[in-house]
Amino acid sequence: MALDVGLSGIRFSLILFALFWVQELVGREIERRTVLFALTYPVPRGHYMVGRYLGVLGLLALAAAMLGVFLWLVVLNSGGSYVQGFKIASGGPYWLTIVGLWFDAAVVAAFALWIASLSTVPMLPLALGLAFAAGGKSLGAVAEYLAAGAEGDAAIMKLAPIIDAIQWFLPDLSRLDWRAWPMYGVVPDTLALLGGVVMATSYAALLVSLAVITFRRRDFQ
Repeated sequence: MALDVGLSGIRFSLILFALFWVQELVGREIERRTVLFALTYPVPRGHYMVGRYLGVLGLLALAAAMLGVFLWLVVLNSGGSYVQGFKIASGGPYWLTIVGLWFDAAVVAAFALWIASLSTVPMLPLALGLAFAAGGKSLGAVAEYLAAGAEGDAAIMKLAPIIDAIQWFLPDLSRLDWRAWPMYGVVPDTLALLGGVVMATSYAALLVSLAVITFRRRDFQ
């Protein structure tokens, strides 16, 4: 239970960190017009956005490592003499799960960066980023529920075409949640694991590219 709740807490914390740092490093600079000082240097505008995004990724990696170590220590010292059915894998599977949560937050950060590049409302990246993170996390579970027949509920099954359409635009972030591996010893399929990483990397790259294009065309006069 400590591991399950802790991993959920790490994901929530990393997403909040990602949105806050994008807001402060990009959104606030655009709002305060201090971004104009950076644009006076003879470098492409795209370098500004990519640099900010890479900075956020570095901060997220540091935060994930620190939170991961803290949770690891808590889990190791929370069992006591209790003997559970599944032994916690606190080695490679645990840290790969932390890496998956980092990829999750990286996709959310890329989405927030894109919104910040076009938004004129300061809090819009934060609000839409939270909605994006929640929707991406629940998309897989909803799709599986509908694919299983939704327990025969015809009204809910009418949503199936809508969910199928949404899956073309919204990434399934639940594919980056590998907690069943360290918790229950359920080793994820290698292709599924790599597929989740490729999905996250491709989607983040697409969003950062959109942010760069939008930022290049934005008029700050």
